[in-house]
Amino acid sequence: MTTIRLHNTKTRRKEEFIPRDASRVGLYLCGPTVYDRAHLGNARPVLVFDVLFRLLRQVYGSEHVTYVRNFTDVDDKINARAAETGRAIGDITAETIRWYHDDMDALGALRPTHEPRATDFIPEMITMIETLIDRGHAYAAEGHVLFAVESFADYGQLSGRSLDDMIAGARVEVAPYKRNPMDFVLWKPSGDGQPGWTSPWGYGRPGWHIECSAMSKALLGDTFDIHGGGNDLMFPHHENEVAQSCCANPECDFAQVWLHNEMLQVEGKKMSKSLGNFFTVRDLLDQGISGEVIRLVMLGTHYGKPMDWTEKRRDNADATLRRWYGILAGHGFNPALIAALKADGMWKPDAELIGVLANDLNTSGAIARLHVLSKGKTPAQLAGFAHGLDMLGLVPDWAHLPHLDGGEGGAGVSDDAAAKVDALLARRAQARQDKDWDAADQVRDILTAAGVLVTDVGGQATWTPGPAFDAAKLEDL
Repeated sequence: MTTIRLHNTKTRRKEEFIPRDASRVGLYLCGPTVYDRAHLGNARPVLVFDVLFRLLRQVYGSEHVTYVRNFTDVDDKINARAAETGRAIGDITAETIRWYHDDMDALGALRPTHEPRATDFIPEMITMIETLIDRGHAYAAEGHVLFAVESFADYGQLSGRSLDDMIAGARVEVAPYKRNPMDFVLWKPSGDGQPGWTSPWGYGRPGWHIECSAMSKALLGDTFDIHGGGNDLMFPHHENEVAQSCCANPECDFAQVWLHNEMLQVEGKKMSKSLGNFFTVRDLLDQGISGEVIRLVMLGTHYGKPMDWTEKRRDNADATLRRWYGILAGHGFNPALIAALKADGMWKPDAELIGVLANDLNTSGAIARLHVLSKGKTPAQLAGFAHGLDMLGLVPDWAHLPHLDGGEGGAGVSDDAAAKVDALLARRAQARQDKDWDAADQVRDILTAAGVLVTDVGGQATWTPGPAFDAAKLEDL
């Protein structure tokens, strides 16, 4: 069986992933608060966990993997949006969930096994809060219930912060009913017009952190395998989840592995409305940028590194996919051919691609392997390439391969032009071997002028026609 290794935030090292029960692998991703469109940064953890979900299903079997991603549908941001627009909260959350599904579906993300809404698990939250109070880890005060952070000795271990440091640097609500400024809300009172439920502490609603603890417990158990999200959630959200879950279930470990992705940038800068570089997934889709292009750009950077969305990367991804889809179409890939490959035992993962992906979700390495596999000359030789594209979620529908518009540098590069590019790359490789750097630079300049995008991986060059590909300029050789 393939060995999967993941960087565990909890231990701060890469470890072999060993599920608690290989027949019941469980993972939980903190989902969106549903009051507005998902921006591009919101999509990154979804795609990271989508690849992980696909890999786990490949290794352990699809029926043995349970993936939970929640919807936070009770929150002060939702209340504020309702007050601002005059719309009903239920209408806002229902619409936003529909938008979210539409946008994540367009990115090729598989639907999770369960997509719980927080409002469906209020009784479970109340029960967990009662348990925390009974065990001395929470207290009621002025209609609120707060978690007492000093009651949990390991508070801060996930994020690597001491309680004193957190108090010194925190922006926390100063409230007279708090025993410690870091104590966080488990339950709070609801006023007129705010959603609320009857509880032992009065009419109110849950705090954000308790929602995920209750939903993960209900759907995955007291202890499960993998929990994750963006690293902006590590503190306080995930730290607080650990505290309340471990105190409510002291005999359990909550999540064994914590997986956090880095943030997204745009052209080297943090995405923000003040810089004018803030956009949603839907903004890109409405501009005609396909979900597959967005996905390929996102997967081109390891999840543990900041991901920079640039026009150049978008254009390169577009050119790469046009070439790849052209290869598939040119060899007649469709559901019937795939069925035939399956019948002959040839529709199976490429071992090297799976090995690369299993090494801490090395998606950029997997993409590099796809470039190599795309050089096959027959459907049988391309089966691993097609399977890899499918596994990475880059082919939404085998019956209708995507058509990506965009100029001469499309999928339909002639065999003659392709042969010339291959000859140029061979000439460049020989020049490099001979240490004839002038000749190697001359070939590079010809390829660049012709709009050929070259990728060097492990000493082997692969290429794709860029948006400005011009076969006539290859004649300069």
